[in-house]
Amino acid sequence: MVTRAPVVVLACGNPSRGDDALGPLLLERLHAWLLATGLDGRHELIGDFQWQIEHALDLAGRELALFIDAGAMTPAPFVFEPVQANGHVGPGSHALSPAALLSVLARISSDPPPAAFVLAVRGERFELGAAPCCRALAHAEAAFALLQNLCGAASAAHWQTLVQRHAPQSAGAAR
Repeated sequence: MVTRAPVVVLACGNPSRGDDALGPLLLERLHAWLLATGLDGRHELIGDFQWQIEHALDLAGRELALFIDAGAMTPAPFVFEPVQANGHVGPGSHALSPAALLSVLARISSDPPPAAFVLAVRGERFELGAAPCCRALAHAEAAFALLQNLCGAASAAHWQTLVQRHAPQSAGAAR
């Protein structure tokens, strides 16, 4: 029996489409950091252009799953939140959401799903052939600080605490 790393990090994005490269860039940087800190054995990193139905198999047998993507409508610098299976997979199997992948896992496995979270980083421009813009790279820098915290203490309880800490403030909240 093959032992899997307890934490899987799945990043998607197209390195040739401007800020869509944020997911792959963060994954590459995280890989180097995990190697340098000796935490690489506890984490499996998977990158792809889009999440596909096959990625549900990558979730099986894990304690934690983190999905990283860039989003044009994401509040800056990023959103970090839990995600659960929503039961809806849709008619196709191309470009699934994290919730849909968790739903697929529930259909194909009797094992409990991992505690799952999404890190969506604010992107500004997604043109083919463009490099990531400076503002998006600054958002990625803020997201990387969170990634170090997440991977340095990988537990569902710790990650949930960080969700609370990074929750958006309401406009009328006292500062």
